[in-house]
Amino acid sequence: MKFSDLHLFVPLSDMEKTKRMIAKSSELGYSQIGVPLPLGIRQDVINRLRQVCEEFGVDFVTRLDLAPKSSNELLSSLRRFRRMFEVVSVLCSSKPLARQAAKDRRVDLLSFRVIEPRKRFFDRAEAELASKSSASFEIDMAQILTVEGYARVSFFSCLRREVATAKRFGVPVVISSGATDALLLRKPQDYASLTSLFDVDVSLALEALSKNPASMVERNRKKQSPCYLAPGVRIVKGKGSGD
Repeated sequence: MKFSDLHLFVPLSDMEKTKRMIAKSSELGYSQIGVPLPLGIRQDVINRLRQVCEEFGVDFVTRLDLAPKSSNELLSSLRRFRRMFEVVSVLCSSKPLARQAAKDRRVDLLSFRVIEPRKRFFDRAEAELASKSSASFEIDMAQILTVEGYARVSFFSCLRREVATAKRFGVPVVISSGATDALLLRKPQDYASLTSLFDVDVSLALEALSKNPASMVERNRKKQSPCYLAPGVRIVKGKGSGD
């Protein structure tokens, strides 16, 4: 089984630390990592990241984290930047944003990076919309490793409901590290074990660390191919004369 971590926060200004984090990911058993990149990043930085990943036998995935303030801003950003990145995540900071992101086929990941239940907007309505698009529900494990006390109990209860809702409507779950430091990285099997704290079956957790993210990347790479026209439609060059 090949594992993916689509949310590794490497410090782009510190290539040595970046290299250590990528090396640690490879050592822990990840064969694919997604790095959130800022808009306007220089191509030579991307090339360097790709080179480091190749050095450690890791597939490098470009990721864009959008944090729009309105639905109109989200739609504008998707029109401008979607095809520049292999994975696009939307930080859903409001109910209208969550619903717009959930129904837009250009969005890959619905992200909720707060632990307060009142500020997390993934329920039946969002799940039903996401089930008709290609959006997945992402869980950042760094949140679980750092939250303490009563906030942890409340957060786990919220995750329990959200994962159950995603499962009920057939919305894929993607588990990522969300790590900003190598100390927050864990083996995929360790993350899968931790999900039992909010009633996730180990087999589902392993799928969320392997099949779900990998199939997302594969699908998007096909869309970025020059041969891609629309879902289910590709340009095929034949061998006959004039083709």
